[in-house]
This record gives sequence, structure tokens and C-alpha cells, in this order.
Amino acid sequence: MDQQGENGLRPHWHQPHSGEHRWPVSIVVVIVIFLQFSLPKSLSLSAQVQICLLETAFLIALVVVNPRRISRHLPSTRILGIFLTVLMTLSNTASAIKLIDAIITRGVTDARSLLLSGGSIWLTNVVVFGLWYWELDRGGPGKRAEASHPYPDFIFPQMSDPLYAPKTWHPTFFDYLYTSFTNASAFSPTDVMPLTRWAKALMLLQSMTALLIVGLVIARAVNILR
Repeated sequence: MDQQGENGLRPHWHQPHSGEHRWPVSIVVVIVIFLQFSLPKSLSLSAQVQICLLETAFLIALVVVNPRRISRHLPSTRILGIFLTVLMTLSNTASAIKLIDAIITRGVTDARSLLLSGGSIWLTNVVVFGLWYWELDRGGPGKRAEASHPYPDFIFPQMSDPLYAPKTWHPTFFDYLYTSFTNASAFSPTDVMPLTRWAKALMLLQSMTALLIVGLVIARAVNILR
């Protein structure tokens, strides 16, 4: 059953639209792959080069299958996108675990390297969770373009009051990336609220991960600089 707005019409954010462009997501993913490839070997998996190549292959496949606008739900691109996000998540989780282990058990003595590596892992964490929010909210970008999923997983300010946005407004990848960044910075939701349990669980996990990384990295860096 569709949500109903004024005059029995769907709310403006739940109207079918032409879909968002693929290139902003692709550029951000390329940056993340570069960050993962650039990490020190001590913080990377032994097969990090192969993982980065596999991530690149998934990205190329996505661009080939759907190079321009994500205007409809395609199972092939949906599966490829989720596999790519899972791979990036596992790789960055392994790097975060190695970073925490290096801080706690081995003792890091280079503050500059620690801050650069910690910042890279933190930034990758922001992008990865932004991708998860973007891929899962209302069934993904394709289903959002089709307006086939009636209930949102995240409520944006523009969705709660039509006066805050034009009738053509709909959330894009940048909105989810911003949500991820603010959640990782403030360690809690800011202006975008999670509605479903999976959305709350993901934001909780991201906040915990970001707090752990930032707390340990800054504490250790300050101790070294002293």
C-alpha cells in the first residue's frame, strides 16, 4: 500500500524519477580502492592487491551494465553492487582490526604514519557505510527511482516537510555519504533519522567502529608526540 500525501497523492520524494547518475558513486569507489591499495602492508591483507583488482573488476562490470543513470532496478547490478560493498567492508574491517592490534599490542612509534593510516581507514569506513545506506534504503537506488518501495528506512528533512525541497527532490548517493560522515563524526544521527531496525543497527555499528578507531588513534598519537 502506497503512502498517501496531500490530495491522496504520493509524497514528492516517493514519485518515480529518472534516477541518479552512476559516476559520483564510481569516483568515490575508485578513491576508496586507492586508499586501500596505499595502506602499509602491515595493515593490509596478504592478498590486498588481488582484492583491489577484484573490487576494480566489480566496479567496471557495474559501469558496463549500467553506465549512466540508475533509473530502474536491475538484479544484476544489485548483486554486483552488494558484492563490491561486502568486499570493501571485509577489507577495511581487517585493516581496522590490524590497526587496533598494532596500537594496543605492538606499540606504534610513528605518529605521522599512524594518523595517515587511521584517517584512511576511517574515511574508507565512512564511504563503505554510505554505500550500505545507499544500497539498502527502500530497496536500493533502482527501486527508489521506480518508487516501488512504500516505506523509507531513513527520513531526511526534505521528506518530512515538502516546503524544505522542490517537488523533484529525491535522496542521492551524496545524501547517504553525508549521513555516514556525520554519524561517524558525531557518533550519533544528526539530521537524518533511521526508522527501521537494520538502519539503526548499521548506524550503531558505524558509530562504535568510528569511536574505537578515532579514540585509539588520537590517544596513541598524542602519547607519541609527548
